[in-house]
Amino acid sequence: MKKIFEEFKDFALKGDLITLAVAFVMAAAFAAVVDALVEHIVMPIVGIIFGEPSFHGLTWTINDSVIEWGSFVTAAIKFLAIALGVFFFIVKPVNALKARVASGTEEAPEPAEDVKLLAEIRDALKR
Repeated sequence: MKKIFEEFKDFALKGDLITLAVAFVMAAAFAAVVDALVEHIVMPIVGIIFGEPSFHGLTWTINDSVIEWGSFVTAAIKFLAIALGVFFFIVKPVNALKARVASGTEEAPEPAEDVKLLAEIRDALKR
């Protein structure tokens, strides 16, 4: 029993699991911010343009079955807003940082003139 507890403790306290938990909490908080942005800013603008601040009321009724396609459109707008937010605030900055780090390690700086001269002298002495 003690061995199982030790294994579980090792699993639960691994850095990957902690990092994943933090990422999950941050994603939930970010989703709440984007949800508020969509509900209180984007959808009222949609209301100005289309006359209603939400698509939830848009439905089709076929043989007593109600298809609430407006709710789907609203959810799709929220998804796109979250995806754009993640892309512009997380993916783009991380890619730019990776490119900056990669470009710094690939190129060696040009040696100074005196270093070039010393290398030529060394090569001449070897001959």
